[in-house]
Amino acid sequence: MKALLRDLGTLEYAACWKLQQELFDALLARKRSGSRECGERVAAECASEAKTADESTSAGRASETNTDAGGAFGPMLAADCARLADPHGRELAGEVLLVEHTPVYTLGKSGHAENLLVSREALEAAGAGFFHIDRGGDITFHGPGQLVGYPILDLECLGIGLRDYIDALEEAVIRTVDRYGIRGGRIHGASGVWIDAEGRRPRKICAIGVRSSRYVTMHGFALNVTTDLSWFSRINPCGFTDRGVTSIASETGSTPSMEEVKRLVVRFLSEELNVEIYK
Repeated sequence: MKALLRDLGTLEYAACWKLQQELFDALLARKRSGSRECGERVAAECASEAKTADESTSAGRASETNTDAGGAFGPMLAADCARLADPHGRELAGEVLLVEHTPVYTLGKSGHAENLLVSREALEAAGAGFFHIDRGGDITFHGPGQLVGYPILDLECLGIGLRDYIDALEEAVIRTVDRYGIRGGRIHGASGVWIDAEGRRPRKICAIGVRSSRYVTMHGFALNVTTDLSWFSRINPCGFTDRGVTSIASETGSTPSMEEVKRLVVRFLSEELNVEIYK
């Protein structure tokens, strides 16, 4: 089983969410129909959406800095949607997107607005956006120095359920931070990867929030590599008031290479999910 890997570089959150949704819809379309016409229809719809997105960027309405897709964003989206929607292409389980976002706060569907501790105006003044989205979990921050992974995968193709999938995401990150001498762990009832999970000062190094429909996933994980942790002072991260946040850099006192962290996460995620993740 295989999954495509897309490193999107730095991308504004709204543009990345749109890309996720199109790929997610393409996988769902494949599950709903066994006809090739379905794949062709979805590809055409994706091409139309991508053209609109490109025109919006050209007009200055989008603020992403995309170091990978650039002007090829539209064709890439259409081609990937066609491959994912093709009912004869079941060997392709989906796609894994890697990205760093410009500063943004996202609130999950079960989150509480009071966990945002400042006004929307204050966020805008600080240069950050805000989105209420359809993943699980509460409020979190995405920004520079944080590796965000969005696996859009058909779990039925992988032969696993949602709980095993979340465990795999957590384990891939635990194995990654272990390479930097950091012992990561889990806290019952609190998703993600924690440092000093059973101690007096538990702190989250990686947030996880997932949406699934018919075993197709979107959203994913956010691993703090060299993230400026002061951004988290504006929220109760993931809804907690008694637990902190941390990063690889904060725990080790060093500045790890983002490219190296990406390679480790992809390698371990591939092993945990038993899927070949390739460019």
